[in-house]
Amino acid sequence: MQVKRIAGALGAEIKGVDLGQILTPEISIVIRDLLNEHEVLFFRQQAIEPAQQRDLAAIFGPLQTHPAYGTVAGIPEVMILESTVDKPSKIEVWHSDMTFRQHPPSVTVLRGMVIPNVGGDTLFASMTSAYDALSEGMKVYLEGLVAVHDFAQGFRESLAEPGGRERLGAALEENPPVRHPVVQVHPETGKKVLFVNALFTTHIEGLPPLESSALLDFLCQHAALPEHTCRFQWTPDSVVLWDNRSTQHKPVNDFLPAPRCLHRVVSEGDQPY
Repeated sequence: MQVKRIAGALGAEIKGVDLGQILTPEISIVIRDLLNEHEVLFFRQQAIEPAQQRDLAAIFGPLQTHPAYGTVAGIPEVMILESTVDKPSKIEVWHSDMTFRQHPPSVTVLRGMVIPNVGGDTLFASMTSAYDALSEGMKVYLEGLVAVHDFAQGFRESLAEPGGRERLGAALEENPPVRHPVVQVHPETGKKVLFVNALFTTHIEGLPPLESSALLDFLCQHAALPEHTCRFQWTPDSVVLWDNRSTQHKPVNDFLPAPRCLHRVVSEGDQPY
């Protein structure tokens, strides 16, 4: 196995591993340790089947489904993220996956199926690095604060479409707003991370609206500073694993009219971290 770091804050490209093979307990432990160290892992030339992708994500825990995306036939854990001219992606901001859940995903496994010739990269940011770079005064201020995360905010554009509320009505009912600490402790590394994002976080409890908005704006901009980030250029059959507890990501939707299709599986995390 060869490990090559790709940025100072996070990210490593892994070679010499066939994710299509049954992963031994020893290899599974190595992958988990590498993910704890680098926060996002990149694998290329991995022509795995949806069931193999599901099994890969399962080494990190029980799997979750998503109420708003289609899935692979017979394998509901494998979500289809497709963007075309007729149905372009509406998610264009930095976020962690599904923080509107009481137990957001711990790890996301994403595989490139249909990749445009140009564009469609994904940016990743380390919330460990972002927290560490805060001033000591800001760290003290944030300690103990709680933020609200809401499915309705993240999917407000889809809800505003004709028939959107009917289509996503069950998802709205099943996912009321939830509360998460602004600063969390990673359950495996013990490191502190920021846990707010521009897609799902609506406000910080106990603060006046203007102060809450200003603080969230600052934290989201701070988290996305270049020194906390890395960038991945997709190729067909690329597979990316990232720690959803300690990273955010942002799709770069600069590839239309070319289509793009990705398969995603997520494992369930703890709450609170």
